Amino acid sequence: MRLLLVHPSALMYSEIFLRLEPLGLERVAAAARDAGHQVRVVDLQVLSRRVLDRELASFAPEALGISLNYLANIPEAIEIAHQAKAASPGCFVFFGGHSVSFIAEHVLAQAEGAVDAVVRGEGEPAVAPLLEAARDGGLETVPGVVSAAGRGPTPKMLDSLDHPRPARDLMRRRNRYFIGELDPCASIEFTRGCPWDCSFCSAWTFYGRSYRKASPEAAAEEMATIREPHVFIVDDVAFIRPEHGHGIAAELERRRIRKQYYLETRSDVLLRNLDVFERWSSLGLRYMFLGMEAIDAEGLDLFRKRISPDENVRALEVARKLGINVAINLIVDPAWDEERFRIVREFALSVPEIVHLTVMTPYPGTEIWHTEARQLTTRDYRLFDIQHAVVPTRLPLEVFYRELVRTQAVINRKHLGLRTAIGAMGVLGRNLARGQTNFARMLWKFSRVYNPTRQLADHAREVRYELPLPQRREAPGRQDLFIHTRPVSRSRGESSVAAQPRDEG
Repeated sequence: MRLLLVHPSALMYSEIFLRLEPLGLERVAAAARDAGHQVRVVDLQVLSRRVLDRELASFAPEALGISLNYLANIPEAIEIAHQAKAASPGCFVFFGGHSVSFIAEHVLAQAEGAVDAVVRGEGEPAVAPLLEAARDGGLETVPGVVSAAGRGPTPKMLDSLDHPRPARDLMRRRNRYFIGELDPCASIEFTRGCPWDCSFCSAWTFYGRSYRKASPEAAAEEMATIREPHVFIVDDVAFIRPEHGHGIAAELERRRIRKQYYLETRSDVLLRNLDVFERWSSLGLRYMFLGMEAIDAEGLDLFRKRISPDENVRALEVARKLGINVAINLIVDPAWDEERFRIVREFALSVPEIVHLTVMTPYPGTEIWHTEARQLTTRDYRLFDIQHAVVPTRLPLEVFYRELVRTQAVINRKHLGLRTAIGAMGVLGRNLARGQTNFARMLWKFSRVYNPTRQLADHAREVRYELPLPQRREAPGRQDLFIHTRPVSRSRGESSVAAQPRDEG
């Protein structure tokens, strides 16, 4: 079949700070191509809708799949589905991805016939049997697939992260992918899943608290094929298992692969596996994202981070000694008042690290969705982008956005002051000499994207597609939240499920 895969447009946050290659979509493309299908990919983060229009006309896809890892993209995806059906009435249209997995039936109904199926769970093991069923019938028998015929069997988990390798050759304008000053930047996946259970996160519910690893050999082989000088390691928590981090490092050293790396991890993992991060800093680890989420014990307990403020402080000190630049994420509680915003501003200015702010948002698949969703002030998908308030704010909404943007702007100015700007000139010059403009645009785009007037006005837009409400008020049992159920671990296999001790106490 002729299969066209589409990634929706960039969200508000990625208009400035990053734009990542759609690694999951690339892996699905590879799985479909391995099954004998003709595949093209359109990434609307970096390509215009005109490119999609041309592909619909010239390629005439027999199947079209849209990746939906973010709720805010669902209205756009439904519009694209209707467009595809109008262009090719026989085209089989399906959605897949993290966020849509939790509300598959609802989105299928909202699309009013424009979407034939929604894939719940991982896409790589589902795409080949899905396309076969689209051609021959039997959608209701495909694991993870929801269609008008009903919900199929439980989604399957990928047997090994070693295969398929992402189909990077299908991507156009790869030079538009970046994260901060790492411009351009590719992405790679070493592990999948998270064994922790933070109340605001759906990574652990999606994967059933499983944790799988690519083999060090396969990880290094894939890294050797990446042409970009910078690489973002997309793991939810990098290097939980020290032997795995050391194993990949040894393979990269053997192959003499040198890149600059950016990764995400937890403070306690950094402190526990310091030798791994020391080794990776010598390999080129330059940036680290730490999801601290809160600066006090009360906030950490609220989000069930299972970590202390002292551990966070020690982790920052360790990263500084290693020469690793840290970006800190803090979750903005809609209950904050002006004094709380002031305290956060003082904290952000007191540390050398970059501080990012995201607004607490109940997402389907999280525990707080079931405890907070009935307080929602809006169900407009487009506002579920962690930059808008979707539950009641203690401050009037316009004041909340004023304080939010004021705090973000203070933080932004800290990193764009004279001293910082002079330091960035070398990076900027090198990027521009290579024709890379993403970092340069980021430096001067902040005020156009983040402003309280725009964010407040977003709430007044006409709403056509809305999130469903949970069916019950209380939080369900944990296994009821899982998309995948964890398979039995194979002994000693690098790509088998290997869960971290649970810290359930």
